Amino acid sequence: MPDSPDQQLSNQLVEKYLVAQQGQREALRGVQMDIDIDAAIPKLEKRGKLHALRIITKLGRITYEALKFDGDNTVKKDVILRYLSTEAQAAERPDPDLAINPKNYKFKYKGTQPLAGREVHVLEVSPRRKAVGLFKGELWLDAVTCLPMREAGRFVKSPSVFLKRVEFVRDYEIKDGVAIPSRMMSYADTRIVGRTELNISYSNFTKQPDATEPPAGNQ
Repeated sequence: MPDSPDQQLSNQLVEKYLVAQQGQREALRGVQMDIDIDAAIPKLEKRGKLHALRIITKLGRITYEALKFDGDNTVKKDVILRYLSTEAQAAERPDPDLAINPKNYKFKYKGTQPLAGREVHVLEVSPRRKAVGLFKGELWLDAVTCLPMREAGRFVKSPSVFLKRVEFVRDYEIKDGVAIPSRMMSYADTRIVGRTELNISYSNFTKQPDATEPPAGNQ
């Protein structure tokens, strides 16, 4: 049975998205940006805020230079630093089995929506298996470039026995043909302290044409 028109459109959008992503990875190497992280453990009434410099090296490694922290050290250690470490490790050792592509996900076309002054195509994404790092949710693609504007959903398998549920929203903005992160929100329900909240905003995106690898351990 031939694919429906919506499924054909979904397939075309995914193909264009995969092509756009190839150039995206290269374009984001050698860049840096400011990040502001606001995290909380509401049940314990604890909060923390970190201002840092996020650097993507020429080799694709993500490192951080912490500039200022205010708040509770428990939030810093158990929420903020844990997230930054996980992101850095994922960037250093990308897993092809977690990539957003037809091998790992099924895609279903949901229509169009306006977002940040642009028209976007919304795709429902469902993982083909239950594995740590895969999520069920939505992928929003810019109608012109097919670059990502939003990724949102919940992970289908907890990475830890201490976590019950993890949800996230990642927003991007397109500048000079590149989708750069603008905001990320994550909520995790833990078995010990209840819900944790993490909100990240990104700003001052700059390209460093002569960027070199920072010293090891500068994260």
